[in-house]
Amino acid sequence: MSDRPTSSRALLWLVALGVFMQMLDSTIVNTALPAMASGLGESPLRMQSVVIAYALTMAMLIPASGWLADRFGTRRVFFSAIALFTLGSLLCAQSQSLGQLAAARVVQGVGGAMLLPVGRLAVLRSFPRGEFLRAMSFVTLPGLIGPLVGPTLGGWLVQAASWHWIFLINLPVGAVAAAATLRFMPDARSAVARFDLGGYLMLSFSMVAISLALDGLSGLGLRHAGMLMLLFFGMASFVAYWLHATRSPAPLFPIRLFGVHTYRVGLLGNLFARIGSGSMPFLIPLLLQVSLGYSPMEAGLMMVPVALAGMVSKRMVVPLVREFGYRRVLLCNTVLVGLAMASFALISPAQPPWLRVAQLAFFGMVNSLQFTAMNTITLRDLEGDLASGGNSLLSMVMMLSMSLGVATASGLLAAFSDLLGFEHGAAVLPAFHATFVCVGLVTAMSAWIFWQLQAERRPPPGKAPSPADAADDGAVLADRQSLNP
Repeated sequence: MSDRPTSSRALLWLVALGVFMQMLDSTIVNTALPAMASGLGESPLRMQSVVIAYALTMAMLIPASGWLADRFGTRRVFFSAIALFTLGSLLCAQSQSLGQLAAARVVQGVGGAMLLPVGRLAVLRSFPRGEFLRAMSFVTLPGLIGPLVGPTLGGWLVQAASWHWIFLINLPVGAVAAAATLRFMPDARSAVARFDLGGYLMLSFSMVAISLALDGLSGLGLRHAGMLMLLFFGMASFVAYWLHATRSPAPLFPIRLFGVHTYRVGLLGNLFARIGSGSMPFLIPLLLQVSLGYSPMEAGLMMVPVALAGMVSKRMVVPLVREFGYRRVLLCNTVLVGLAMASFALISPAQPPWLRVAQLAFFGMVNSLQFTAMNTITLRDLEGDLASGGNSLLSMVMMLSMSLGVATASGLLAAFSDLLGFEHGAAVLPAFHATFVCVGLVTAMSAWIFWQLQAERRPPPGKAPSPADAADDGAVLADRQSLNP
């Protein structure tokens, strides 16, 4: 008995460390992209594959992570995740070309995709129900800290050493985490149902093909015919999965999910609204360094107001939903997020720094509010066996939309910069302006999706939903239901 509290605390710290590693690596890279481009002899506007490879790999692996943990045990899968993430970090640091770096990010993404889901599953099975929420609050806290320190740490490492160190710092952390996993991670297993391998392959191929088709606009040098073929095959694979799911007795994601109106609207709204939001962590550091002459450290510091405002705005969600309902909140806030993105088209070298900080903080506030409200309305009405598949699918869509957002933004940026004939310095600033307007319009137009929600009456006192318990800005890759499919 005396050993159990110690081992339980050690497990929480171990899982929190894994979450921190994954979330830090999701944000630390963006600030270092121009330095990476310089070291690899590439244009900073053509580095999107570094981000897309990681996000897309995570989107593909998330649906399988819970099944793998049930089949092979949480200790073995979590240890493998740490090992792959650390190995991928080493390969990233040793990369000599953009292709090698993107491939190494795939290895890193395989490990990163399993860190949070498997870690949360271990916590779920190690703590009684009454202690689970408190335990998970501790574990997911690094998910908020990672986006806060990641961009600044990345900028400092680039200036103090080189871009390679944003990956090399993972090596000692990974070694400690691997040793702790063997000591403290329980080897929990459970009976597993037959995995829908055919459906998984069809859906994964669809995501990869569509993302690569979009990325072909800017980074892969694909001819138009090849890009159209990829897009066609991706859509065909998605349709094939849908038909497969309608007749399979145990599909990867039950079709019955889409019979829940709030889930259907919330999932589609997440997909399209997050395309714009997912592009901003990629675009903003590039804009600051390429067009406005910021150093990597300065660009990283400018992302702090975004994270801080996002953390503060979470407290606003519950009273807003209580007063106005999800439909009104999401309608108005989606438009505000789109306008906040489009407002970056007004940025110029002559703009006062305080105004730039206020602009970034406003975007962080409405963007965080959007994430929390979208996640909660999507998951709110799922019950029983639908909760597991619904959460897993939402987690996948979140990472997929990040990949699509970066691919779309980089394609637009490349198209506008080619049209203007410039790719460097202040001359490319109009291309950034046009790109921000486009991604802002995509986000604002997704408000039409939330229009389909039913208008809600004001709930009685004490009956308001609690979005903060169900969703957080950067750390929601799966909740406890999605970890045990």
